[in-house]
Amino acid sequence: MNASASTAQQRHADSPGRSRENSLASGHIRNRTVHANGLDFPILEAGHGPLVLCLHGFPDHAQSWIPFLDRLEREGYWAVAPALRGYWVGGAAPDGSYRALATGQDVLALIESLGAEQAVLVGHDLGARAAYAAASLDAGRVRKLVGLAVPYGKGLASAFVADGDQQRRSWYMFFFQTRLASIAVQLNDFAFLDRLWREWSPGYVLPAPARSSLNEAFAQPGVLTQTLAYYRQLFAPPSDAAAQALEALATGPITVPSLYLHGADDGCISAQLSEGMEAAFTNGLERVVMPEVGHFLHLEQPDAVFDHILRFIRT
Repeated sequence: MNASASTAQQRHADSPGRSRENSLASGHIRNRTVHANGLDFPILEAGHGPLVLCLHGFPDHAQSWIPFLDRLEREGYWAVAPALRGYWVGGAAPDGSYRALATGQDVLALIESLGAEQAVLVGHDLGARAAYAAASLDAGRVRKLVGLAVPYGKGLASAFVADGDQQRRSWYMFFFQTRLASIAVQLNDFAFLDRLWREWSPGYVLPAPARSSLNEAFAQPGVLTQTLAYYRQLFAPPSDAAAQALEALATGPITVPSLYLHGADDGCISAQLSEGMEAAFTNGLERVVMPEVGHFLHLEQPDAVFDHILRFIRT
């Protein structure tokens, strides 16, 4: 294993598995709740200055961003990592929606509730989907956009239908449509999630304390059902015409400067599916495929990923 991956493991292991009082990395990380869009979002935050929102994916949680919050603070930013809707007890969607429109609206509401005019959005996996939706809905609120590991545009949706390789990679999405999934994911101390991490980032091993923290999050009452709803709604459009029109807005062209990072060894989504996504970005997109890194690239090579992001948001 390379030095960057080893460093990522150590830094990640140093935080989520410890007590609540001591779990926040260097001690500069603050936690509180912020009311936005009908929900009380738990957030982790550090620093002061221009706002950077860091949005997690699945199967993950906001604690994965703690090393980035520390570094962003040192660089003069106000770094905030919220939980996505559904990822905490009491965090069920008020409107029942876990679609891109809903999570994009959450992001915009968080920016407003935090008292900021604009934010840089950094999203991984489902968090990237939320960031894209927010930028598409209200570009004026988004200064710059960084997406990790989930591409934007029509290519990904087409791959679910026509690309056999991606269909094999996305087997879990189709399994999540069944009632068996709610039982299977929890068996043997969430061994199902361990498998996803192994398949998606074959060169990375999630440290034991981080794994325990993550499993505890998914074991909370209601959380697994709520998070599976993201996938159970993925292939079904909203039922009414007004919601369908808004969802179309949330998947429209993106007009803010953007950076996209994808791991060449990503076992979840092929890096090839990000080819051509520039067409959906009317104000420029820098696309970087990083060698020898998988789906959780911000944990596998945190220094390299952070350097790309910092260079981009400072440009």
